[in-house]
Amino acid sequence: MVMSAELTLGAEEELHLIELDSWRLSASAPQLLKELPGGSYAAELQRTTVETNTDVTETLAGLRAELVRLRRGVMDVAGPLGVGIAAVGTAPRSEISDFELTSSQRFGAMQEKYRLLVDEQLICGFQVHVGVSDRDLAIQLAQRVAEHLPVLLALSASSPFWNGHDTGYASVRSLVWQRWPSAGATGPLESAAEYDELIADLIGTGVIADDGMAYFDIRPSAHAPTLELRVCDALPLVDDAVLIAGLFRAAVRAAEIDIENGVPLQPRRAPVQRAALWQAARTGLSAELLSAGARPRPIEAAEAVRSLVESLRPALDEFGDYDEVRSLAEEALARGNSSHRQRATFARTQQLDDVVRLVVAETQSIGERS
Repeated sequence: MVMSAELTLGAEEELHLIELDSWRLSASAPQLLKELPGGSYAAELQRTTVETNTDVTETLAGLRAELVRLRRGVMDVAGPLGVGIAAVGTAPRSEISDFELTSSQRFGAMQEKYRLLVDEQLICGFQVHVGVSDRDLAIQLAQRVAEHLPVLLALSASSPFWNGHDTGYASVRSLVWQRWPSAGATGPLESAAEYDELIADLIGTGVIADDGMAYFDIRPSAHAPTLELRVCDALPLVDDAVLIAGLFRAAVRAAEIDIENGVPLQPRRAPVQRAALWQAARTGLSAELLSAGARPRPIEAAEAVRSLVESLRPALDEFGDYDEVRSLAEEALARGNSSHRQRATFARTQQLDDVVRLVVAETQSIGERS
């Protein structure tokens, strides 16, 4: 295959730290990070979270191995302290009072400026990086891939519980996140110069401090030559994380093929894209999503997922990923996303502790795929 984008893979996975004797959040990140290598692990805004950063890889198998390696690294350090990990958008038993700010000048300045918005960031996401060093190309690809983001959010949705109760949303994390002043879509852009001008304008307002705070749904990374997906909840099952990565990379490649073939961009209006993402956050895979295209229509979530996989088959075939991604998608539809599984557990036992136990067990079940 001929590609101008590198299309390598990488990921950042945010992990809640959980006290295994109480199932509450554990503010032990500073202690754990002292024992973990800095290149692979990083602090987050809240002391109850550790971020992992994979090495760059070229295959889904390589990404899977990286995710497993990094989770195991945290588990090895956290386990002796009675702490587990949970890769979910929100920890089911988290409460606003659990928030403890990581000590740093940057985070302190953010708390002073954004106040409640920072204090409620007890959330974890999953970011996928696909290698695209040409920044002009990255901007064009981002515009074309955006229509697929609601399906990826729905597949990842893992945050039905917030502040101790069921919110009615599959991904309340995405609602919390979208309150940042620089979150959401960029609007129409055609070049890296236009993107840089947008960032400069935002920094010039004083509302954000730097390009690292451009929390767009999809963006050229602020620190790597990649296109970065940012809409997804953290996913407890490694299989589901690999599925998201495979679909995103294929969507980027499919968009590149369209550009090469002169297929015109048919962008969605920003309010329509926002509505599609809201719908995905609200119901996940349990009801309808909005179809792809400039004028989407409601379709069953399973149809939306299968339609996305099949539409990306040529790109998936180029990577040799079609069979695996199709299988992973069918498994995800059969078992439901994490929000569905969490609610099913709570319906059986009426105990949030059991829900936390579930997501910790899923996150820490990192044996090789059969």
